[in-house]
Amino acid sequence: MLLQIHAQIQSFLDEPHASDSLLGSVQRQTAISLDVVSAALHKYEISELAISYNGGKDCLVLLVLFLAELGRRQSQQRNERAIMSLGTNGKPEAVFGTEMKSIPAVYVRPADPFPAVENFVMSSAKTYGLSLTKFTIGSSNMTLRDVFEDYLAHQSDIRAILVGTRRSDPHGENLSHFNNTDKGWPDFVRIHPVIDWSYREIWAFIRHLRLEYCSLYNEGYTSLGGTSDTQPNPKLLKEQFSWTKARTRSDGMVESEQKCQERYHPAYELVDERNERLGRK
Repeated sequence: MLLQIHAQIQSFLDEPHASDSLLGSVQRQTAISLDVVSAALHKYEISELAISYNGGKDCLVLLVLFLAELGRRQSQQRNERAIMSLGTNGKPEAVFGTEMKSIPAVYVRPADPFPAVENFVMSSAKTYGLSLTKFTIGSSNMTLRDVFEDYLAHQSDIRAILVGTRRSDPHGENLSHFNNTDKGWPDFVRIHPVIDWSYREIWAFIRHLRLEYCSLYNEGYTSLGGTSDTQPNPKLLKEQFSWTKARTRSDGMVESEQKCQERYHPAYELVDERNERLGRK
């Protein structure tokens, strides 16, 4: 899988796109993000890294880029480190580095997750080989800080976590590619490979590479949280219509019920990314 994803990303980087086009910009962002992941893999052992994954569009891009860089390294190792040795039968055989079986991932979900998000997280974790540790915030007074304290207490080898935060996200304005946690938090390094990607670049990457994504994005949701604080983005409202449904009661009286339905454009059609979080309370 890693080699396949690496080949897909490399093929995209080799495509001839104008430097001032959207896909040209995505190519530049992709190269930068891969360099960040490469730097992380130089600084840390693979066993010391984990990824924060909740099925959202940003961490999906982050995950694919992380896997692509792992695939590049795997390909490089096969080319450079493959050695010929004599097997037990006296014939030459190739010896390669051991492939990574799964990637440690922490899934922080709200107390009221959307079933569609849950389903996508589980299916994509299986597709991409994630070993998920699931936490629920908002229940039993567990905070995000509590989540990482608990996670690192049981995953003591982890020194850094890749996070899909972007500059326009809350608290993302002053972040760099590598940041230590704040005072009072468990000690680890947050790695932000997609910090400078725009909303349009995220979606251009996902759609150009035909990545599967959470179905809620096709229903007008542009930022995903829990069912109580997330709704479709009002800027993507396509049409709104209502009708009256009448029914006859057992006593012969007729009563009516007002119905209303809304339809939305998909998330990738949002024009102004400053409105990305309008659907969040």
